[in-house]
Amino acid sequence: MKTHPVFADSYEELFYKALRIRLFEERIIDLYPSDKIQSPVHLSIGQEAVAVGVCQALKPSDLLFCTYRSHAYYLAKGGNMPAMMAELYGKVTGCGRGKAGSMHLAAPEVGLMGCSAVVASTIPHAVGAALAAKIQKQDRVIVAVFGDGATDEGVYHESLNFAALHQLPVIFVCENNGWAAYSKVSARQAYSIVKHAGVYGIPTMHIPEGYDFVKVYETFADIVTQAQRTRSPYFVEVQMFRYMEHVGVGDDYRQGIRSRDELEAWQARDPLMIRKDLVAKYTPAVQSEIDAAVRYAEASPWPGRDELLKDVV
Repeated sequence: MKTHPVFADSYEELFYKALRIRLFEERIIDLYPSDKIQSPVHLSIGQEAVAVGVCQALKPSDLLFCTYRSHAYYLAKGGNMPAMMAELYGKVTGCGRGKAGSMHLAAPEVGLMGCSAVVASTIPHAVGAALAAKIQKQDRVIVAVFGDGATDEGVYHESLNFAALHQLPVIFVCENNGWAAYSKVSARQAYSIVKHAGVYGIPTMHIPEGYDFVKVYETFADIVTQAQRTRSPYFVEVQMFRYMEHVGVGDDYRQGIRSRDELEAWQARDPLMIRKDLVAKYTPAVQSEIDAAVRYAEASPWPGRDELLKDVV
């Protein structure tokens, strides 16, 4: 795992981790037209602050279950960058031995459990892990991360009900960017996500500043402390904005799907856009790390025939 530089303060550490994610994904954008990356990609650009803030409050033994938009969480939780790049290339040295691709990343050695392309499917996995932690009296917190679209699914409601009923140590984190693919929240949901979660008797929190990694970290750290003390569920909704299209390396503003004015409003508050001094300070080291990851991926072998049925159950 990458050894981070010495930081002047916690703000710079969080900034560095967020910048590392953004520059990695910008490299994906550069590489994608070459067809070297053998996987569809759902980019986290604009949403890095949430992943960084959440993961900063967690221990390696705390378990994190994610969606298919998981690049940011993989890196923020401490996943190996070269192994991730090799996975995107479809190489056998990838974190999923070239079989997982972008949407099914995992790094269980640092507590990032398997991600999934199926909407809401990892939420019950997190609840199951929290049940196991309770039965085994483990001192760990379980986190389920999902998008606002996942709250449309039945298993989401079943999971909240089960966690509340059995008082499980699971934190539900809803990343609300206002869209499920190309459908607005207002066109799909008659309910407030955070208010509805409270119906199950679960304490809730809403963080409107999803661009602010310090705010997310400080708020989430308090939630983790409470979850550790009470060993019971908690729900947090973070308002955010994804800069890129739902899937792929382009955008959807020219098509009139979303407003560029809204994008620019979020960018005006984005530390990675504002603090050009820190971008200049840390970019060379991050780009060097990314260069090494690309070289590793390109030099790695493809999976052979013997890999075809390995790990298939």
